Amino acid sequence: MAEYSLTPVQVPQIKTKYRTIKTALPVPQSLPIFEELRRSEPRSMSGQPPVLWHKAENFIVSDKWGNRWIDWSSGVLITNAGHAQPDIVKAVRAMLDRPLLAAYVFPHADRASLVRMLREVSPDPAKYQVFLLSTGSEATENCIKLSKTYALQKHGPAKKFMVTFRNAFHGRTMGAQLAGGMDRQKTWMVDRDRTFIQVPFPDGFKNTDTSFDLFLRSLAEHDVKPEEIAGVMSETYQGVGPDFFPVAYAKQLEKFCRQHDIVLTMDEVQAGFGRTGKMFGFEHYGIKPDLIACGKGITSSLPLSAVIGRRDIMELYAPGSMTSTHSASPLAVAAAIANLKVIQRKKLAARAAKLGAWFIPELERIQRKYPRRLGCCWGKGLVAGIQVVKPGTREPDSTVATAVNVAAYQKGLLMFAPVGVGGECLKIAPPLTITEDALRESLAVFEEAIDEVMAKLS
Repeated sequence: MAEYSLTPVQVPQIKTKYRTIKTALPVPQSLPIFEELRRSEPRSMSGQPPVLWHKAENFIVSDKWGNRWIDWSSGVLITNAGHAQPDIVKAVRAMLDRPLLAAYVFPHADRASLVRMLREVSPDPAKYQVFLLSTGSEATENCIKLSKTYALQKHGPAKKFMVTFRNAFHGRTMGAQLAGGMDRQKTWMVDRDRTFIQVPFPDGFKNTDTSFDLFLRSLAEHDVKPEEIAGVMSETYQGVGPDFFPVAYAKQLEKFCRQHDIVLTMDEVQAGFGRTGKMFGFEHYGIKPDLIACGKGITSSLPLSAVIGRRDIMELYAPGSMTSTHSASPLAVAAAIANLKVIQRKKLAARAAKLGAWFIPELERIQRKYPRRLGCCWGKGLVAGIQVVKPGTREPDSTVATAVNVAAYQKGLLMFAPVGVGGECLKIAPPLTITEDALRESLAVFEEAIDEVMAKLS
């Protein structure tokens, strides 16, 4: 995890249409608040660039001392429709004025509207249903539960294995981390559920074997037969990259699951709602998952998640036995309805694809300037990542990645802390509403930050 100094540094002042840096960073007046957070919260809540957020609108984040950053984080891939999107704010305010703030799973009309809208964007509206929850971890946990329940009820207890991928991230609750692919996140469990197994992800950089034969060989190494698999779950793209499936691999995986009646789940928590240039990222692969885990960009704002899935799987639980306290929370539902309307009306998925068509090649150009330090660059639409490595290797270099991140922050470009298997990935995810001139300006800032850091290393 990146560590950021709280010692103020004098940095060059900046004033452009979209960026303003007018104080030392971090802002000296912000330090008492950071100190209170350190006293009152566990350190796990730290680890992001030391900006004290005061206001965020569209693609600009501001503090209360007049500094402004172009946002390349979208929170953490939340604000696809932009921060504080006016239609979303209006919808939430109307719900506050009604007022209706909590409903558990007692019905309300907006809940019916939202699940219909989500069903209509599913792979097959006649055959899919929608289950609303609060967080992405809840969504992936329920995909695991439904996969295993379907296998048990239809095939018996021998069909019990959940196959996921190395380096995957599906959330921070226990089931989600059992399905995750990073061993360091599971050490606290000591003994693990042995029905969760991970196989290599065909990313083409950390794992250069992108053949589906590797998937089959890996199952054999685990002594797991296809008929024993209840479910396969993968992020549409692995968040550590973003790392995407080869299309042929994804199609073979879907075929394998169909042949053996395995529930195929695509975790769209990061990828959904226009981020990759499609409403759902799995559309790039030409596949139809059985279950889809959604979150983050579903509201561009408030906590809400969903499982969208085949009716015969979703109907396995009796009334009242698969719910969540804040399922269909009225405020979040109002935000989601407004958000979906904005995404569709403004064609934000197509907009992300159009901007990505020139933006991703520009990021690739920057990566090629320093191939011994910048190992690879992957992306689609308005999500991308550059993996920083130790010279001439594929070994993560979190120190240099953090240095680039800090340099960008000091110039008015805000990214969240580097991610990846070793904190090496510079993740790029601006709101889909970012203007082209702001995207070009921020790209130039990013390149300048990389150039400065690389010059110091040479």
